[in-house]
Amino acid sequence: MVGWNADTAAGPLGSGTVTLVEGSSFCISSSNGDIHPELPHGVFHLDTRILSRWELTINGQVMEPLAAEIREPYRALFAGRVPRSDGYADSPLLVERLREVGAGIFEEITVRNYSKHPVECRILLTAESDFADLFEVKEARITREWKETRVPEGDSLVIRGKWEGIRKGVVIRAEGAGAGARALGFTAKIPSSGRWSTRVSVVPAGDGAGAPFAHPSGGEMSPSDRRRQEWVAKIPRLQVGNRSIQRTLSRSYEDLGALRIQDPDHPDRVVVAAGAPWFMTLFGRDSLWASEMALPVDPSLALGTLRTLADRQGTVVDIASEEEPGKILHEVRLDISSGLALGGKSAYYGSVDATPLFVIVLGSVSRWGFAKDVISELLPNADRALDWIRDYGDRDGDGFVEYGRPNQHGLINQGWKDSWDGINFADGTIAEPPLALCEVQAYVHGAYMARAWMAYDDGDLTLAAELRERADRLKKKFNEEFWLPDKGYYAVALDKDKRPVDACASNMGHCLWFGLVDEDKAPLVVERLMSPEMFSGWGVRTLATDMGAYNPASYHNGSVWPHDNALIVAGLLRYGFVEEAQRIATALLDAAESSGGRLPELFCGFPREQFREPVPYPTACSPQAWAATTPIQLITGLMRYDAHISLGGLWLDPVLPASFGDLHISNAPMGSGRITIDIDGSSAQVEGLPEGMTLHRAQRPWITELVERAELRRAEP
Repeated sequence: MVGWNADTAAGPLGSGTVTLVEGSSFCISSSNGDIHPELPHGVFHLDTRILSRWELTINGQVMEPLAAEIREPYRALFAGRVPRSDGYADSPLLVERLREVGAGIFEEITVRNYSKHPVECRILLTAESDFADLFEVKEARITREWKETRVPEGDSLVIRGKWEGIRKGVVIRAEGAGAGARALGFTAKIPSSGRWSTRVSVVPAGDGAGAPFAHPSGGEMSPSDRRRQEWVAKIPRLQVGNRSIQRTLSRSYEDLGALRIQDPDHPDRVVVAAGAPWFMTLFGRDSLWASEMALPVDPSLALGTLRTLADRQGTVVDIASEEEPGKILHEVRLDISSGLALGGKSAYYGSVDATPLFVIVLGSVSRWGFAKDVISELLPNADRALDWIRDYGDRDGDGFVEYGRPNQHGLINQGWKDSWDGINFADGTIAEPPLALCEVQAYVHGAYMARAWMAYDDGDLTLAAELRERADRLKKKFNEEFWLPDKGYYAVALDKDKRPVDACASNMGHCLWFGLVDEDKAPLVVERLMSPEMFSGWGVRTLATDMGAYNPASYHNGSVWPHDNALIVAGLLRYGFVEEAQRIATALLDAAESSGGRLPELFCGFPREQFREPVPYPTACSPQAWAATTPIQLITGLMRYDAHISLGGLWLDPVLPASFGDLHISNAPMGSGRITIDIDGSSAQVEGLPEGMTLHRAQRPWITELVERAELRRAEP
């Protein structure tokens, strides 16, 4: 069995594909709104395709697309016309399809007659449901054959499926339709300059019984609109002088809101799904990174993600699922798809970095002063995660965390570059596991520091000192064994024989953020990251152009990933490389402008002077959680905006480029309150700080100085 990012991946969706997403439901269709089963199209709910064919014909003609406009991440308006059978170019019949995704889809179809005579129309909606698993659709390997029954009744068609005792159902209703076994039909006589319309819903029905329309009537808001309104009310409101950046941030907010899903076992918890179309579920690494980058916008995402991952933290050794005590999972799949997921269970644990990232995000939530009771509740989980690093992550006791799959069906590479060929030497030779990735050592270093912060806050100076000592030892050993003095950069990994994997890759940029890079080596690392071989003009490539495996249109060997660049920008700012950070941030925001304000999961690594816009990667997820939170991370990073509530400090030292304009933020969460921030150039004003907090108009000092302050404070009589 192969899994995502092994040696196969999703096939092309087709030209002009439109993807709508809302929570754990999404819809993929062609540009005229039709859904074709021979392509990876469909309406998906809880990882099951509940609608595999959805074709609108009028007088036997398929709608010719004119426009497809996404209004919100969950709603789109399709416009088209009915081709004439007499060969004339213009058609008097125009069609509008307003579609919304929720628990299924709701669609309002309108046909307008612009001729001088009434037109009789036979309107058909052909529907099929194969109840295929998401993995089957993505990889074009549908193997299950469901025993199907179809029951037309009045204006409804109920399709039921049964497979090995599992039952599925979908109910299709259309106002005024006559339902047949294969389609719902209408006969309409549309007057001159008149219109005809109907409302259609497609919703899952687990028990095979009827289901109500999924959309209110009249002027009421839909459930998706209400959910969006609640989200908008609790997140910060932004005004940016640069209108393009304003649009990009607004789009990021919209996409992040649509990617929120609920923990089925705890509906009150909201977590971040990894991305549409194929990853609308909880991913350890992806959800944690997105939560971390979105923390200044909505801390509830981090809290929900942490608690949900903690509930599923590993407890036993299971070779098939790669579960180990204390380990944080890689992905969760719902319903019957769990049997097709990597490891053959609902949860798969083949990730080497989710476990230290869990501790890092918990530490960030703690520093920002959110939900102290939840932090206390999750500290044992953080300590079990650190135990996993020591007992299982460091497989050979050399002080580094490695990975190597224990089976033949899991992911070959288990860091964020998890494609089968994602880690290679400078000559292009693929590195053999067990592999110790450079950025994973940085995350472990960050986990030690984050837990040290929490220990200091709790007054446990002994534990804090022990963790700082672990971090210091790791940093020293890392700089001794990963640094390549003849090349002036860090190895991307150590291979099974402890040889440095000498490809020049973007991974080392993550080491800057977590302070793992020695000060004297940082300028050389930055010089390499910003070289023409690495910086495409749109962002830092995953692999330098002078490496043997470089391919600008590959997934991990020369492409540009927005989230990867956002982490690099944060690291550059930590080490004081402001101009370089501004250059990357500006390039990424330019790239977002070229795609309507939305950054995709990745784009190709062709140089900017070759193409005027970033070249899309064919199967990139969009919207995608990392990419949606990248503009947020870029702006807050350039604000140099951070907090440590227990030490009473908010740090703000903006270095936003002049082209960004002024920045006004209101309703920003801070501790138990909300603050307002105004930035004009390098000056900043803050209103509404919680009692006892102080604004520091400088970049936040890192752990050493903070700890020294804490020790001095505790030493005071």
